[in-house]
Amino acid sequence: MNYVIGVDLGTSAVKTVLVDPQGKVAFEHSEAYPLSRPQPNWSEQNPEDWVKGTLVSLRRLMEQSGVDPSQVDGLSFSGQMHGLVLVDGEGNVLRPAILWNDTRTTAQCRRIEQTLSGKLIDIARNRALEGFTLPKILWVQENEPEVLAQAHQFLLPKDYVRLRLTGDYAMDYSDAAGTLLLDVAAKEWSAEIAEAFNLPLSLCPKLVESFDQTGTLLPDIAEATGLLTSTKVFAGGADNACGALGAGILGEGRTMCSIGTSGVVLSYESNKDLNLEGKVHFFNHGEKDAYYIMGVTLAAGHSLTWFKETFAADKSFDELLQGVGAVPAGSGGLLFTPYISGERTPHPDANIRGSFIGMDSGHTLNHFARSVLEGITFSLRESIEIVRDSGKEITEVIAIGGGAKNETWLQMQADIFNASIVKLESEQGPAMGAAMLAAYGSGWFNSLGDCAAAFIRPAEVFQPNAEQVKVYDGLFGIYQEVYGQTRGLNDKLAAYRQ
Repeated sequence: MNYVIGVDLGTSAVKTVLVDPQGKVAFEHSEAYPLSRPQPNWSEQNPEDWVKGTLVSLRRLMEQSGVDPSQVDGLSFSGQMHGLVLVDGEGNVLRPAILWNDTRTTAQCRRIEQTLSGKLIDIARNRALEGFTLPKILWVQENEPEVLAQAHQFLLPKDYVRLRLTGDYAMDYSDAAGTLLLDVAAKEWSAEIAEAFNLPLSLCPKLVESFDQTGTLLPDIAEATGLLTSTKVFAGGADNACGALGAGILGEGRTMCSIGTSGVVLSYESNKDLNLEGKVHFFNHGEKDAYYIMGVTLAAGHSLTWFKETFAADKSFDELLQGVGAVPAGSGGLLFTPYISGERTPHPDANIRGSFIGMDSGHTLNHFARSVLEGITFSLRESIEIVRDSGKEITEVIAIGGGAKNETWLQMQADIFNASIVKLESEQGPAMGAAMLAAYGSGWFNSLGDCAAAFIRPAEVFQPNAEQVKVYDGLFGIYQEVYGQTRGLNDKLAAYRQ
């Protein structure tokens, strides 16, 4: 039997999966790596940690599976978006990577807006947000000009790992769309945006489709991983694009909700001329000439992790959530807003911070835990409503990530979104999407749609409860008021943050 490998380069770990032609994950492995926060609002990683983790994970995947390397037809990538990796002409990293959740670039975002005005939305289809790549490049330009002067090209995280594995410089459209340097509809780097900031277009790598082959493994990499130098390597895609592939979001009206560190609502779009004026993200998909609309909650799963580690460190996640089903919708009048890392959709605000509203002495740990789940889901509903307002009907949502692992949370999503929530039989998220790109690139299927039909199977469906829907509709209206009521207070409190 032949196999393909999906490599998912996340923020905290790299995950590799070995997948057969029926979409079954035969083996998987992950390797963690550190995150550095050298100053407030900074978030960086050493790109070499990604490479080391990937090589170790691939080696252990092959050792544990016992699969002959000749049976592996190819591998592809999913990667954390937006992270800036600057390399010199020899491919050497010039400084630590600045990650997607780094928010030091507010001043650079304002500079982009003032310089480009409405042209930014027309060309890049997205607003200038701290997480995107162009503001990071401008920060280096302003604060570390000697580093930018040495830069041969900029890469995104997975592209740097792929460079190290193959020697090939490239970036796929789905990841390039998150840089603010891509003309999303024309599928080319924007000379107008680059020239506006005195950036040479040569800084941008060549553009490829996510399923395009971008070389084979270098001899030392093949030896380190236990694979062959003939193993085909395909470009891969942004983690959200790959998550969409892995959830079968490959047709009009198809929508998914992914809850990991951040939370994402993503809906397929075929109209390249759709312009939602930056209310949500508009990116190129991993499928050729397709796009997707996406809303983001910056601290989705991260809010739950923070809550557990701060207030219930002695409990597992299962233990923490065990009692939330017994708490009525609304958590006894307790409301949480998950703005603990700022927010992205619909409030692109790096300064806003989270709140618990309505606390009283009768609230227990279970009330607080449920309110955290509800607050995260309310935030994601705001993205659902923007997509609905664009004219799309959303009656079914594929759930992936941490939010798909707890049945109480899945039912909560059905009730808050007022849509059927589908849990998949084997949910591997972006890693499966990466494997699908390798399978399609290797010629296993005639289309990514055919691949999805073979790989993806629903396991369970959660239907909305009409009474709960009504309760949550009322609470959602209150939730939407909290941002406006607390924004000014958070601006004042910003001076006191360490």
